[in-house]
Amino acid sequence: MPAKHYIYLVPGFFGFTNLGELVYFGHVRDFLQAEFARRGVEAEVVNILSHPTASIRQRAADLLTGVQTTASADEGPIHLVGHSTGGLDSRLFVSPGASLREGLELESYARRVRTVVTVSTPHAGTPLASFFLGLFGQQLLKLLTLFTVYVLRFGRLPLKVAFRLGHLLARADNQLGWKQTILDQLFDQLLGDFSADRREALSRFLGDVGKDTSLIPQLTPEGIDLFNAGCADRPGVRYGSVVTQARPPSLRTRFSAGLDPYAQITHTVYAFVYGQTQRMPLNRVPPHTPEQTAALVEAFGALPGLQACDGIVPTRSQVYGKVIGAVRADHLDAIGHFDQPSHQPPHVDWLISGSGFRRPQFEKLWKDVADFLLAEEAPR
Repeated sequence: MPAKHYIYLVPGFFGFTNLGELVYFGHVRDFLQAEFARRGVEAEVVNILSHPTASIRQRAADLLTGVQTTASADEGPIHLVGHSTGGLDSRLFVSPGASLREGLELESYARRVRTVVTVSTPHAGTPLASFFLGLFGQQLLKLLTLFTVYVLRFGRLPLKVAFRLGHLLARADNQLGWKQTILDQLFDQLLGDFSADRREALSRFLGDVGKDTSLIPQLTPEGIDLFNAGCADRPGVRYGSVVTQARPPSLRTRFSAGLDPYAQITHTVYAFVYGQTQRMPLNRVPPHTPEQTAALVEAFGALPGLQACDGIVPTRSQVYGKVIGAVRADHLDAIGHFDQPSHQPPHVDWLISGSGFRRPQFEKLWKDVADFLLAEEAPR
């Protein structure tokens, strides 16, 4: 009888699986579970709970906790699928000789890993992390965290809040002392719309974000260089990547976002983070193999430029191992957070980039990922 497969979905920067019904990987989990069943493969797809902005080492320990809880009873193959920072957690988890914390027994699980799939992962870092290290960046990070949770819960921000946030970011380079006051006001207004129980859960979550932000310097191009120096690939594990590239903010993308004032305002948020992300130092862009380059050229029509990104991570920073898919999408599109409310359950977007990524592209992408997970294993 074929062994049961265990697929672990490792979240990125914030890990919204910590917030009850706000499921970070909801659409991906449902699709993969159904796809494996359709292929007659026994599989369990598990959402991992990660500390929001803790170090990659701590987040890899969180991954180990999830694996120990669900896969300890047998020796079935393990597959790791990490979005954004979750891809780095997954790489560290399988790195030979990795030491997460004294007393944690990792090797017996790491040697069962067959594949590591990274989705929109900053393997060479992202300049956006450098921005978030500054005072304004730290304040804005806290607000954008709540912004994302709010949209996933209610579908959209109150228009008044969206207008003020868009205005703030449109003038960010010209503001000084009043930014902090506005950020605090917007934060308090959004938090006030949740129930008392939800406010308490959010306060705990955001408190965790504030108490441990050691992940952020690790994601800078300079910080990730040190990570890569000490994180080796495990022989026999197949590594693959999903690469995303969104259109640069322009009149065209504003038109693609639609005429709704809300869409236009939230597109301003996308334009702001895109502008921070495209400042990738030229000496930090990694070289690619001929096969990787060919895959990018085939998908995008040309090799993405050095400033190309998905709004959060430079596109060329995302390439690792076999390029499973390269798609026109923003950072959250690939895991199901795009605008398609007619689908059940609905897809909800918050980073409105005008990418045009929708359910057909989502299904093709994740079928390709399933193909990779179930392909013939490399010799071990």
